[in-house]
Amino acid sequence: MSGAVPLRLRATAVLPALRRRIRSAPYLRKWVILGALIGVVAGLGAVVFFTALELGTRLFLGLLAGYYPPGPAGEGAAPITPVARPWLLPVVVGLGGLISGAIVFRFAPEAEGHGTDAAIGAYHHGPRRIRARVPLVKIVASAITIGSGGSAGREGPTAQISAGFGSFLARLLDLDARDARIAVAVGIGSGIGSIFRAPLGGAVLGAEILYRDDVEAEALVPSFIASIVGYSIYGSVEGFAPIFGNQTHATFSQPSQLLYYALLGIAAGLVGLLYIRSFYGLTRWFRSWTIPRALRPAIAGVAVGLMGIVLPGSLGTGYGWLQSGFSTQLLGIPLWVILLLPFAKILATSLSIGSGGSGGIFGPGMVIGGLLGAGMWRVLEPIAPGLPADPAPFTIVAMMALFGSIAHAPLAVMLMVAEMTGNLSMLAPAMVAVGLATFVVGEASIYQNQLRDRNESPAHQYRSAVPLMASLSAGQALRAPRCVARPGETVAAVLQRAQYAKVPGVPVLDAAGLLAGIASVEALQRADPASAVGSLADTSYPSTQGSDGLDRALEQMSDNETSWLPVVDAGRLIGVLSVRDVMAAYRRAMQGNVREVRGPGEDGTIVEATLAQGSPLVGASIAAVRWPRDSVAVAIERGKALLVPRGGVVLAAGDRLSVFAARDAVGAVRALLSDGQGPPAPSVEPGTAPGTSESA
Repeated sequence: MSGAVPLRLRATAVLPALRRRIRSAPYLRKWVILGALIGVVAGLGAVVFFTALELGTRLFLGLLAGYYPPGPAGEGAAPITPVARPWLLPVVVGLGGLISGAIVFRFAPEAEGHGTDAAIGAYHHGPRRIRARVPLVKIVASAITIGSGGSAGREGPTAQISAGFGSFLARLLDLDARDARIAVAVGIGSGIGSIFRAPLGGAVLGAEILYRDDVEAEALVPSFIASIVGYSIYGSVEGFAPIFGNQTHATFSQPSQLLYYALLGIAAGLVGLLYIRSFYGLTRWFRSWTIPRALRPAIAGVAVGLMGIVLPGSLGTGYGWLQSGFSTQLLGIPLWVILLLPFAKILATSLSIGSGGSGGIFGPGMVIGGLLGAGMWRVLEPIAPGLPADPAPFTIVAMMALFGSIAHAPLAVMLMVAEMTGNLSMLAPAMVAVGLATFVVGEASIYQNQLRDRNESPAHQYRSAVPLMASLSAGQALRAPRCVARPGETVAAVLQRAQYAKVPGVPVLDAAGLLAGIASVEALQRADPASAVGSLADTSYPSTQGSDGLDRALEQMSDNETSWLPVVDAGRLIGVLSVRDVMAAYRRAMQGNVREVRGPGEDGTIVEATLAQGSPLVGASIAAVRWPRDSVAVAIERGKALLVPRGGVVLAAGDRLSVFAARDAVGAVRALLSDGQGPPAPSVEPGTAPGTSESA
C-alpha cells in the first residue's frame, strides 16, 4: 500500500504533461502514435471476439444442436453438413437470444443492435461518451447471439471495441472535439478491417461510412496506420489468407457482359432496399411491444430457429454458404435453396438484431448480396449467352453492389470485397453494378446515424454555419479568469471567492502555474470546507488551446455540455472562454473584418435579428420557413447556446437569427425577420459594400 500513493502521484503528475505533448504534437506525429495504439486494440479485440465466437458456436450450435456451420476458405473451409438435431434449433437460438438480451439490457442497453451504427452516432454526437463497459458487453452478447445461430455479422462488435478505445483515449488524453471524433472513426475502420482481413478497405470505410454523400478526409491517414497495425496483429494469430480464399479465376474480359452486371446492380439495389425496410420495419415493430426488452431477442430467436430447420444457411454468419457461390459447388445445392436464402437471411437478420440482439449487419449484407449474385447466375446460366463459366464473378460483384449501395460506402466496400476474395479484376464491372444499385437505393441507408455530408455534422457545424469562426482563435476571444486556486488552498476559501465571482468552476493551478484541473462549484459545496482544493480538481475537464479556432472551442463546449472552457498555452492557463465570449468576438469580427463572410461565388451579407414574441417565425421549424431566394440561415443564438439551423429546429421568441443573403435578397430577408408590426426594413442600397453585416 505504501507504494500505491507515490505511484498515483506520479501518474497524476505525468498525465497532464502527456496530454500537453499529445495535443501540441504535429498532426502526423500525433496520429502515428494514437493510430498505432488504436490499431493494437483493434487487432487484439478482433482476436478475442473471433475466439469467443468460435467457442460460442461450438457450445450452442455444435454441442446442443449438433450443427457445425460451414466456414469460408480462409478459415478452414468446413463443409456444409446436415443438422443432427434440427428440432432443437428453435430452443438453442431462443436460449442464445435470452442470455444475450439479459446481458445487454442489464449492463449496457446501448450495446443492443448493430454496433457500427452506434459508433457512427458516437462520432457525430458524443465521441467521448462511449462507456468502457460497452465493448466488453458487445463481445459477450454478440458471441452468444451469433454462436447460438442468430443471424448477424462480426464487424459490429469489433468496430465498437476499437471505437470504444478511441473514445477512452479521447477522455484520457483530453483530446479536442475534432481529434476525439477522428479517434472514433479510426476505431471503426481498423476494427472492421482487422476482422475481415481487409486493411485498405477498412481504413477507407472508417472515413466513408460516416456520411451518405461525403468523406471524412482527416480520418484517412490515421485509419491507414491503425488498420494495418490491427490487420498485422489479427493476421499473426488467425492467418493472412483472404477470408474467402484467392478467387483469382474470376476475371472480366468480355465487355458484352456489362449488360448482365448492370441487371445485377439493379437487382442488388432493389434487394438492398428490401433489406433496409425489413430491418427497420421489424425494429420498430419490436420496440412497440410492451413485454420486457430482454425477452424480445429470445422470441425472435425461436422464430429464427424455426427458419433454420428448413434453411440452415440463414443461421449464424452464413459465410460458409456464401463460399459455395465462388465455385461450381453451387450446382450441388438445390436451386430453390439458393433463391430463397438471400430473403431468408434478410428476415433472420432483421429478427435477430432488430429485436435487440447484438451483432453487425455489414456481414449479413455481403452474404445477402453474394447469394443473390449466385442465384442470378444459376438462373441465367442455362439460357444466357456469354455468361461467366462459374458464379464467382457474379457473387463478387453482387457483394460489392448490394452493401456498397445501402451503406453509401461504394469505394470502401469494393476494396474490402476485393481484399476478402483476393481479386481486383472484378472492380471494373463492379463500378457499373454499384453505380446502378446506388441509383436505385437513393437516399435510403442501412445506417440511420449517417448524415448527408459534413455540413450536417457537429464535427463541422460551426465552421460551416459561421465561416468566420474558423478564422478566429480562442486567444482572441478569451478573458482573464475571475477566480483561480492553488492545490493547497482550502475548499472554504476557494468556494467563497467563486461565489463572489459568480463562476461555475475554478481553474486549479499547480506550483508551476500549469492547469491541474477544474474544481466545480458543486463539488466545492459538497466537500469538507477544511480539505485541500487540489483533491477536487477534475483532470478530465476539457480545455482549449489559445491557437484553436473558435469553431473548435464551440465543438468542445457542445460535446461536453458545458458553457465555458479554460484556455491554455503549453499547459499554462492564459484565460477562460465562454459561449458569450465567443459570440462577442464573432460580432466584433463581423464589424471589423466582414470581408471574410461571403457566399461561394457571389457577394452577400449576414442579416441578424432577434425574434420578438409576435414574429410569424416563432413556432415554425427552419424547414417550414419560406426563405427568400439566394438566402440561407447560418446560425441561431439561443441564450448561451449556439444552434445549427437544421430543418427540424423550431424557432422561439428571443432567438438571435443570422441569415446569409445575396445582395438582391437582403430586403426580402429583413422583411421576413421583422416582427410583423411595422413596414418591412429597407433593402441594401446598390452601393452597399459586399460582405457587410446588417442588423434587422
